[in-house]
Amino acid sequence: MKNQQSKIHPTAIIHHGAEIGENVEIGPYSVIGKDVQIGKGTVIASHVVIDGWTSIGAGCRIHQFASVGAPPQDIRYKGEKTEVIIGSNNDIREFVTIHRATTKENKKTIIGDNNFLMAYVHIAHDCTIGNNVIMANAATLAGHVRVEDHAIIGGLVAIHQFANIGAYAIIGGASAITHDVPPFVMAVGNRAKLYGLNKVGLRRQGFSREEIDNLKKAYHILFRSGLALKDALVKLEGEFGHSTHVAKLLGFIKVSKRGITRESGRRAEGDEQAD
Repeated sequence: MKNQQSKIHPTAIIHHGAEIGENVEIGPYSVIGKDVQIGKGTVIASHVVIDGWTSIGAGCRIHQFASVGAPPQDIRYKGEKTEVIIGSNNDIREFVTIHRATTKENKKTIIGDNNFLMAYVHIAHDCTIGNNVIMANAATLAGHVRVEDHAIIGGLVAIHQFANIGAYAIIGGASAITHDVPPFVMAVGNRAKLYGLNKVGLRRQGFSREEIDNLKKAYHILFRSGLALKDALVKLEGEFGHSTHVAKLLGFIKVSKRGITRESGRRAEGDEQAD
């Protein structure tokens, strides 16, 4: 259903079952499928394809040649109803590909609000992206990856399926990520290692000196004290139980299934499960 206030180029192909919100712009030769919902004020450039069971929030900008809602690259997918759900105010640049989910989890590929996905970014099936995430050119997520709020992923980064990227983490360009990257840290390399706390990023996000100091001490205990990980976690709970951000760091590590990325020279937790 087209909203009368929307601006749709006459060469665009819009299925009559699609729901187009107010003040949506759709450029030349773009194709919008039957089960697509597009929120008010979203701007879609030329030659964009949006298909499948896809919903897009308000105020997004989707640039030319992007592909959103295509079937997952999974040989066991047989056309079942699975979704792509995208929030508001996302900037999705040229040639970005976002695939809908498989039936293996909750049947949803989810992207939150205020994210910046640069050219050639690939988000595979069943991924979950939080809010205010930046992914630079050609960053690639395999299936079932989770990226928390305010993370920054550099260009040409490849992230292994089922890996998790913590909030406020930053990953350097051309890195290969096979283990979970904890919140608040810097990681780089193939295979990636940690290189300390993301102090510059935390200051830019308004973290106080006390909050950064607590995280710096927690990082040292976890990765530089020589303690076994389980002992480091116990020590941190005793010393920094009052810190919300340290508690988030501890919670992330406790639920890790792929194991945690470690500093250079230390064997990563769970290497025996890594591909």
